[in-house]
Amino acid sequence: MSTGPSATPTGKLDKLLADERKRREHSYREQALKLFPWVCARCGREFSGKRLSELTVHHRDHNHDNNPADGSNWELLCLYCHDNEHSRYTDQQWHSEEQPGARQGPRATYKAFAAIGDLLKREE
Repeated sequence: MSTGPSATPTGKLDKLLADERKRREHSYREQALKLFPWVCARCGREFSGKRLSELTVHHRDHNHDNNPADGSNWELLCLYCHDNEHSRYTDQQWHSEEQPGARQGPRATYKAFAAIGDLLKREE
């Protein structure tokens, strides 16, 4: 009797999903490597041989299920540029969400120096 994590129904499902994700990733990676030159789309670094594993497929819309056969949602990025792209996306998501205290009430409309021009004219 198996006692590892895959012995539970949840463990089996997790393994099945992980295997499917790897298969799908391998499939679109192979397609992208056939479609595009082995160059990072951001920094322009070229890849070949063992270094080809450092070239990753980036989904432009960040949806890993959107894999059109023409590759229109993909770009090849090196590990560093890919990490940077996802960091920028995460930052953008974080900053676009409403932050605590971001919602402010109406701004003050009182203008303390609105009549200063009239006061200065009187003193001339």
